[in-house]
Amino acid sequence: MKAIGYKTAGDLAREDSLIDLTLDKPTATGRDLLVKVQAVSVNPVDYKIRQTRPPEGDAPAILGWDAVGEVVEVGDAASMFEVGDLVWYAGAINRSGTNAEYHLVDERIVGKAPKSVGKAAAASLPLTALTAYEMLFDRLRVADPVPDAASAVVIIGGSGGVGSIAIQLLRAKTDMTVIATASRPETKDWVKSLGAHHVIDHTKPLAEQIDALGIGQPGYVFSTTHTHQYIEQIAEFIAPQGRFGLIDDPVELNIMPFKAKAISTHWELMFTRSLFETGDITRQHDILNEVSDLLDAGKIQSTATETLGKIDAATLKKAHAILESNKAKGKLVLEGF
Repeated sequence: MKAIGYKTAGDLAREDSLIDLTLDKPTATGRDLLVKVQAVSVNPVDYKIRQTRPPEGDAPAILGWDAVGEVVEVGDAASMFEVGDLVWYAGAINRSGTNAEYHLVDERIVGKAPKSVGKAAAASLPLTALTAYEMLFDRLRVADPVPDAASAVVIIGGSGGVGSIAIQLLRAKTDMTVIATASRPETKDWVKSLGAHHVIDHTKPLAEQIDALGIGQPGYVFSTTHTHQYIEQIAEFIAPQGRFGLIDDPVELNIMPFKAKAISTHWELMFTRSLFETGDITRQHDILNEVSDLLDAGKIQSTATETLGKIDAATLKKAHAILESNKAKGKLVLEGF
């Protein structure tokens, strides 16, 4: 089967940073499904791992986690799907990735693919939707009010892949006020189109802009990027006993400014449930099915902003370069081999 991977971790400028490969087709056992991959998207985790994580042993490392495809084989202990089902998922970080024609995935983290959009459009959502959903509803528990706080969520980095779907999930599932940050005209327009009630500029003082909205102190903050730059500002504008969550990887993070207000801090990693096979691992199956239903009902939309081409090394290099520039809007997708 065709696949794209690397044999040496490092910079994208290396000629062999991503290479086209021919590998043996795997076989499904246990609770695994063998999926014929039809479309994928690219996430920051892809290039971060490519830069830093050497392959294990002699086998090349295969990146990619988002996928939409058809089940072509089920393991002997699998019972949630049948051959021929169209599925979507975000995979597991400790297993070979989806940048391959055929991919093995645990059925418990797989959902039914939406029917209302194309495969490339659908591929934009699994990883970011799981990340946003778990942060908002499992970690920050936005349905549980913070006493005396404004029923509002501030999303720092609203135009990125996670921010783009977080805005939509809040609008589809709650009546909360959504405040998103963006700095460029095109990203401001993007987050407004997705449903943000207010857009503020993260290159300017945040507390002043939020105070000017006249809604009070927000109870929740979801930071998707450059978190270390905003800690003191967040401590200033968040409500006492508020809840703060982040998903990025700051080298250092001093949350001492949160102490006076007793701000709880939550780190979300979408891969935790699959990595540790937690007792609630099938929660991801349920979330993906719910997101699929929301998409088919027209309550949310795909966050795909560009289909770059077919799934090969050259196209993936383009996608990695765009993401590394930190100027991506929405999600980049690839379709077909």
